[in-house]
Amino acid sequence: MMTQTQLNCFTLQFITHRNEQLDEVEASRLALEGGCRWIQLRMKDASHDEIVAAARKIMPLCREYEAVFLIDDHVDICAEVGADGVHLGKNDMDPAEARAILGNKAIIGGTCNTFADIQNIHEKVDYIGLGPFRFTTTKKKLSPVLGLDGYRNIVWQCRERGINTPIVAIGGITEADILDIMNSGPNGIALSGTIMNADKPVETTERLVKTLRYRI
Repeated sequence: MMTQTQLNCFTLQFITHRNEQLDEVEASRLALEGGCRWIQLRMKDASHDEIVAAARKIMPLCREYEAVFLIDDHVDICAEVGADGVHLGKNDMDPAEARAILGNKAIIGGTCNTFADIQNIHEKVDYIGLGPFRFTTTKKKLSPVLGLDGYRNIVWQCRERGINTPIVAIGGITEADILDIMNSGPNGIALSGTIMNADKPVETTERLVKTLRYRI
């Protein structure tokens, strides 16, 4: 289970990628400066050493800002650098195996696209990344998009069956989508391009944090 401090970080997650102006480290710094307190390092095409090098630069920033720091996919790197946890895709290591390696204090998230996916893993993870909301260029093998109706239906099925694992909406989400998505049932939002591609990433993150704070 996540601690109360970690839950307080939960509503806005920043997932790294890079563009022509920013790499993963600088983008994380700007998101943290803007008030985001949950960073997931995602470097799909990078080598082990490249991910470790980035993680060792981002983790001190997260500690400075008292933010949660997760590694995407790589349980071994999470253990090596001492990150707070790992986010696992549908084709990655089983969350129970990751838990055995990382221990009960680690935060483990899992990607889901359907209610059936959630049924399979909800007891093994601390949160669920549910998506994609719409088409996104940051993911190569995209599952069927959910939209608002998809979130409403899946969240309703979860609550009806007593599944209360926190759900984070992910995939192609823009600033204008946030209130509608939160009103459809998820507990948090994960963003990448909305922050990365903003003219002023810090100010954009500040607005996102404020919107979510007032929403909850």
